[in-house]
Amino acid sequence: MAQNLKRLEAAAWPIFQAGHVPMIGEWVALPVLESAGASGPTDPLAAEVMYPTAERLLQHCDAVLRLPGESRGADQDVTIAQRRGIPVYYALQEIPNAAVSAQ
Repeated sequence: MAQNLKRLEAAAWPIFQAGHVPMIGEWVALPVLESAGASGPTDPLAAEVMYPTAERLLQHCDAVLRLPGESRGADQDVTIAQRRGIPVYYALQEIPNAAVSAQ
């Protein structure tokens, strides 16, 4: 998870430069998990926090960036996004500039 999180965080700056606010579910879920007294993402309580957090966040997202690599959570995010009609991008270069997309 730590390695995947580093890859996601590396994409945060280019997304921000394009005029968007990047959001990674773990940025929200991990503090929630910790405050619930869980020992970390492998704690049994994680199932009640990690994926539900991502699903709730996707109610407020304009798009999803699916980076290459194996991730069950990312695959679930893509499925939720597609079901809700939220665009899914597969490379940073596909993300439109916010100024262009606002027109």
